[in-house]
Amino acid sequence: MSKAISGKNYSLVIVESPAKARTIGAFLGKEFKVEASIGHIRDLPGSAKEVPAKFKKEKWGRLGVNVDDKFQPIYVVPDDKRKNIKRLGELISDADEVYLATDEDREGEAISWHLVEELKPKVPVKRLVFHEITKSAIEAALQSPRQIDENLVNAQEARRIIDRLYGYEVSPLLWQKVRPKLSAGRVQSVAVRLVVERERERMAFHSASYWDLLGIFSGTSGANFNAALISIGGKKIPSGKDFDASTGKLFKPQDFILLNETDAAAEVQRLLQHSARVKTVEEKPYTERPYAPFTTSTLQQEANRKLGFTAKMTMSLAQNLYENGYITYMRTDSTNLSSEAIKAARNHIKNEYGDEYLPAQPRYYQSKEKNAQEAHEAIRPAGSVFDKPESLRYKLSSDAFRLYDLIWKRTIACQMNDARGFHKQIVTEVDDALFSVSGKTILFAGYMRAYVEGSDDPEAELADRETLLPNVKENDALTIEKLEPKAHTTMPPPRYSEASLTKVLTDKGIGRPSTYASILETILQRNYVFKLKGALVPTWTAIAVIRLMEKYLEDLIDYGFTAEMEDQLDAVSRGELDRLQYLTEFYRGDSKRRGLRAELDHKKEEIDPREVCTIPILNIPEGTEEISIRIGKFGPFLQQGENTGNIPDELPPDELTLMKALELLQQSRRAEESLGIDPASGKPVFLKNGRFGPYIQLGKSDDVDKRNASLLTGMKPENVDFETALKLLSLPRYLGLKDGNEVTAQNGKYGPYVSLDGETRSLPANVSPLDITLEQALEILTQPRITVRTVRRSTEPLKTFDVSPVTNKPVRLIEGRYGKYLTDGTTNATIPKEISPDGLTFEMALDLLAERAARGPSKRRVSRRSTKKAVKKAPKKKTKKKKTAKKAVKKETG
Repeated sequence: MSKAISGKNYSLVIVESPAKARTIGAFLGKEFKVEASIGHIRDLPGSAKEVPAKFKKEKWGRLGVNVDDKFQPIYVVPDDKRKNIKRLGELISDADEVYLATDEDREGEAISWHLVEELKPKVPVKRLVFHEITKSAIEAALQSPRQIDENLVNAQEARRIIDRLYGYEVSPLLWQKVRPKLSAGRVQSVAVRLVVERERERMAFHSASYWDLLGIFSGTSGANFNAALISIGGKKIPSGKDFDASTGKLFKPQDFILLNETDAAAEVQRLLQHSARVKTVEEKPYTERPYAPFTTSTLQQEANRKLGFTAKMTMSLAQNLYENGYITYMRTDSTNLSSEAIKAARNHIKNEYGDEYLPAQPRYYQSKEKNAQEAHEAIRPAGSVFDKPESLRYKLSSDAFRLYDLIWKRTIACQMNDARGFHKQIVTEVDDALFSVSGKTILFAGYMRAYVEGSDDPEAELADRETLLPNVKENDALTIEKLEPKAHTTMPPPRYSEASLTKVLTDKGIGRPSTYASILETILQRNYVFKLKGALVPTWTAIAVIRLMEKYLEDLIDYGFTAEMEDQLDAVSRGELDRLQYLTEFYRGDSKRRGLRAELDHKKEEIDPREVCTIPILNIPEGTEEISIRIGKFGPFLQQGENTGNIPDELPPDELTLMKALELLQQSRRAEESLGIDPASGKPVFLKNGRFGPYIQLGKSDDVDKRNASLLTGMKPENVDFETALKLLSLPRYLGLKDGNEVTAQNGKYGPYVSLDGETRSLPANVSPLDITLEQALEILTQPRITVRTVRRSTEPLKTFDVSPVTNKPVRLIEGRYGKYLTDGTTNATIPKEISPDGLTFEMALDLLAERAARGPSKRRVSRRSTKKAVKKAPKKKTKKKKTAKKAVKKETG
């Protein structure tokens, strides 16, 4: 690679990650050194401890942003970045020039700017941008470097400051009015609102039941087909969409005939008395265009639907694929493809599928986004000749391979011809009843040969998508083979999955797809939502927070306002809006609305914590005392007058019906009612329901010497009476003596067992420790012991990789005390949860080790207790020495 160097040293190229550094380094000559910054090198203070001392007394100190002086941010270098900063500074001092090759989006531009601000290089600094890590892309970038884009830096800084002001100003209000440790965020809170609103729809939903008929008919050819009843006497049979979800009633009852089970059975008998004929046959051609190549948002959605990946996992895998040169940059809103990518796709289509699958002209896709995220191309395989997935099967982890395969197929398919076929509808008449069936015939698969959205196997999906109907003509006589009544019940709207929530956020223009993974992770970690079979379910805390914000801080979670904020941040990035003007209007306000600070000050005193944290259960029958869900310091609970009841963490809000609430309150009342008085101690016995399930308690909750006993496996609380409770409290139970040693029956952590002089045996499932006799116990104790040996963790590695280029020792995957980790003989790195150890590659291992090494050695954590003990002991030693010294003086003078 030709490169003019001004001097005797080298050109330093700085990127974000070790993987990216390694890939780019392989394309450059010895006159270059490629090093990693390991992400951002500085940021706003993450805690009060990180705020510089000179700013701590300022009112705005906790924000890390000087709101009184043009919203100047206070940047600090985290401790774990200092070692790497020092190393980069040393490398710059020996370099002739510096190339900043961080990612081409706002975050990447900001990282480059922070590197210059912190390191202050005295040599020329140039910015390299590229959207794929290939030799040709790097060479092209070196031929046309540019300066840091101040507009992009301003946009990133404005976004960071806005998010800090929103989070740090609103979150304390939630701590005060709802419960501690809650958080608010510009996109996070809107995402929670969407999930909460969907749950409210489900809570307000009223199901409806209706019946129809399924007819099985055959023509003269003998081929059968199924058709559903659609009308009787000119009135339509309803479907789910015809019912009002909030009432369970038909929107227009006059237009429909609503059958019940009896009606449907009667119709079967009536219609079987008549003959059937084909009333109409209608065929309509259709064409189906291929989907656009992937953007960040559509990749996250499809990987979730098709592969079951979370947004976080998808982005982690895509990052790895990009940094190792397999795909283009993965944070993009653009659906554009470069001319060389289109050429590569078209060549493959021609060679693999033939000319009939290749359009006469390339296909171009226009992004729907107003300001397509800085990367100017869709996500596709890297290079001018796409690597076929099979050629990478053994180079990538299994999950990375599946994601690459998905990207590859979508890219190829987007340049293929349309799928073509026809839809066919047959309407059958039986007296005054009409039955209908629709079919689909694919005449030409087109792009579907390569890719079908939502399916792993395009060929199999093509067969599933076809519904072939027999060839019949109008007025053909048909035979009624069977008429079968079918019951239907309307369903509530489905909860959001990660994919569907991502789509809604994208459609509404809220946030950036590149941040959705972290947003989803945050709302899960903050317990605003939890997952139930892949669906996102809001907690009662989330519902309370959204109630507060809807009533008092409506703008902050308004969909239109939030999308407008995104547009304004885009305008800053294009240089169309001044950063200071935007921040001032957001925080201080303008003629149209109060700013954030004024709005919080104005509404703070109006908010009644009890009101926002009390959610009434509706439809309480007359004469029944009101029941409410209360959000307490330690979580939600039910309240009816003086009675309270626990709400199980895993219970979705839409399942907390009136009947369920009464049941939970009854359980709590029962827990407070004594089962009886223990004759031995004179204390009451209770059946309680705790965090880890039901248990027996001897004595009142405030008794110092109260005692608990777990229920046996399989025991149901409703079957536990006073006698059973006493038996459980009797454990460990004395059975008798054997050779002078006690034999006991006990209930342990791993289930019931018997014990004799240190020897134990687990009890069979059909033997209870409450009823076992001495003879049975001795018989069980004579049986061979089934030991579960504690396997000492082997020092043998689970997997050994190639030799590390840093330590010249093999990289090994080890099973440690706290889980699996990597080591190169010097550095140990734990494996993140989203990375499967089975799919770990050598490149991924080197990345994890490099990132861990860059953070420096772990600081030894000293407990407060240990520190206090050390402080207390020190004076005693000094005092002792002083006394000894005084005694010595007395002896000498005495």
